[in-house]
Amino acid sequence: MNRREICRLVFVLFLGQLVSFFLAVASFTSSYIADLGADVPLTQSFFTYLSLALAYGAVLLYRRQKLQVPWYWYIALAIVDVQGNYLVIKAYQYSSITSVTLLDCWTIPWVIILTWLVLGTRYSLWQFLGAAICVVGLGLVLLSDSTESSGDAKKPLLGDALVIAGTFCYAFSNVGEEFCCKTKDRVEVVAMLGVFGVLVSACEIAIFERKDLEAVKWTSTMISLFFGFAAATFLFYTVVPFVLKMSGATLFNLSLLTSDMWAVAIRVIFYHQQVDWLYYLAFVAVAIGLIIYSLNETGMLNATATGNEEETIQYERLAQENSAPVMLS
Repeated sequence: MNRREICRLVFVLFLGQLVSFFLAVASFTSSYIADLGADVPLTQSFFTYLSLALAYGAVLLYRRQKLQVPWYWYIALAIVDVQGNYLVIKAYQYSSITSVTLLDCWTIPWVIILTWLVLGTRYSLWQFLGAAICVVGLGLVLLSDSTESSGDAKKPLLGDALVIAGTFCYAFSNVGEEFCCKTKDRVEVVAMLGVFGVLVSACEIAIFERKDLEAVKWTSTMISLFFGFAAATFLFYTVVPFVLKMSGATLFNLSLLTSDMWAVAIRVIFYHQQVDWLYYLAFVAVAIGLIIYSLNETGMLNATATGNEEETIQYERLAQENSAPVMLS
């Protein structure tokens, strides 16, 4: 690797850790909101999408350019993204912040499967081994939660199931965003995700969450937490397209694994709770899997750094054949 490639790799890893930090902050605020008795996951996401729509929608209007992707594909992307956020945020009502952030990593195997089947990405056996070890580590979290009889988690296994279902939606969203970011305009992708995310979440709030929203006690602390969640997730969605553009959905989700360290620190420092030894073993397994995968990701990153002409041609061919993100069909 030459100096330019090394600098690019370091920058990608830095962006990945920045996204990981924003995710940890969002996890902390969601967990705190749940502890205060508020059960309004759709409303939390609504403010995130609203901030994206206002900020990036204004840029899109200023450009006065036509949409490069048909609007109905953005609706499909927004639907799966909203459902993913709903399921994961809802999980904080039943499980701990540590379990939710660790199990969030289930997005990785889903993304590998989708990119393999839809985008034609090929992985080595070592990369599959690294991802498999990550999954084994996450299985230890399920084992720990299944034996948990006390603590802050009311129904840990239900919470775990919600997270895993949410990661499946996230996988579709990540792969869809990767496709759009690598073939179309990043600002348009984020702006349209915000606009249609607002519409989808608003409709679901009116149907499913109106009574829960009315029951929320809007204290200064609660308002601050909602603002903090919206700010963290806004920054998260802002940086994500750059990571997807420069690396891909798989490496992006692998970078998020370090958010688990922040989650453990938050649980110990702010909640003064003991963390089961299986969590530490799970994190070690996940870290080993990440290292194995990353060592075999170098070739992919080098190809990205030098332009990766074959991948570009592949994306352009998919775009021409479908004139829209095919993974959402």
